[in-house]
Amino acid sequence: MQNNNNGYLDMELLRFTTAGSVDDGKSTLIGRLLYDSKSIFEDQLEAIEKASKNKGAEKADLALLTDGLKAEREQGITIDVAYRYFATPKRKFIIADTPGHIQYTRNMVTGASTANLAIILIDARHGVIEQTKRHSYIASLLQIPHVVVCINKMDLVNYDENEYKKIKKQFLEFAPKLDVKDIDFIPISALFGDNVVERSEKMNWYNGSTLLHLLENVYISGDYNHADARFPVQYVIRPQSDEFHDYRGYGGRIDGGIFKVGDKVKILPSGFESKIKSIDTLNEKLEIAYAPQSVSITIEDDIDISRGDMIVKSNNLPNQSQDITAMISWFNERPLQIKGKYAIKHTTNEVRCMIQEVRFKMDINSLERDYEDKEVKVNDIARIKLRTTKPLFFDSYKKNRYTGSFILVDEVTNETVGAGMIVERT
Repeated sequence: MQNNNNGYLDMELLRFTTAGSVDDGKSTLIGRLLYDSKSIFEDQLEAIEKASKNKGAEKADLALLTDGLKAEREQGITIDVAYRYFATPKRKFIIADTPGHIQYTRNMVTGASTANLAIILIDARHGVIEQTKRHSYIASLLQIPHVVVCINKMDLVNYDENEYKKIKKQFLEFAPKLDVKDIDFIPISALFGDNVVERSEKMNWYNGSTLLHLLENVYISGDYNHADARFPVQYVIRPQSDEFHDYRGYGGRIDGGIFKVGDKVKILPSGFESKIKSIDTLNEKLEIAYAPQSVSITIEDDIDISRGDMIVKSNNLPNQSQDITAMISWFNERPLQIKGKYAIKHTTNEVRCMIQEVRFKMDINSLERDYEDKEVKVNDIARIKLRTTKPLFFDSYKKNRYTGSFILVDEVTNETVGAGMIVERT
């Protein structure tokens, strides 16, 4: 039993997000994935069947598995980010089911920010619509490495291959505007399970994989930046026990690259250099560690290191600047204040900053830049320039999603007001 547990813990984790217009079937698709992969408890299924009967449905409404809020169930729409966890013998999964409405753009950004893969749902009857382009743009902006376009409700177009090809062609016509390297297309019926977990007998013209097979096998190890070694220090570990009397380790998650025992490293911001003495986890000592492992690193020299510092390789340094240009997704009902002061949280570091200017806003329906309207309101996406009170150590978001992202916090209310993606050094 112990071995099985360890095997489960060691399994690769895929995070994916779903996006689509209202009624495109996101919640039904996730319910179908959970149901057909045997990831639902019997009492959950009984509760869903009972709730479905109360609504007058003839069979279990699988969308109820993810629409957790009472308001969502009553309206039949998703309004919050619902996270679901399941596993197959090959992989563990975390799903972020995000809303389709334009007024919930911030929710989609939140749900998709850590995803390896995005599922974009398209209703086979309607084809590519504005919201399809908007969700695809957000997936591109967030640098989600893999996009799967699921053309859903194929049962309502008689499983017609030509309808599938027409929509695929529509999507590929605007895809060059996106910064997405890996796009797959799957024709499905979430309601009846066609090509979700099991292959569809009604679409024998389709030779690709089912959705679950793709999720289990898509290559994600290369999604992490293994070239640039970045270790933001989260916690200084001093057990002060008899066994570890002199132990002083620096705990955190490796946000990029590879670290080995004996590597020459530089500590930022002090600039002091040393070598890695050991790399530890809870259960073992490692000779080598890489992103996104969480470890404790000790170094050979007695250097003052604290939370917010970053350990990097001496010959591979991040950008260092107080002037940051970024794309920002604005979360708050109160608009962004130019010359406004905010706390900025970047990796494990927290400093204060001032918004200096808004360069442009994105019209995320037309994918055009608006240089005239500079007021950034809730759910807007804009390019801004800000200045921090102390230098940040960062990479561009395109290079590293962890060291290239930050959040802005209103210091008065302590609300997270925006999420930023660093686009360049200024």
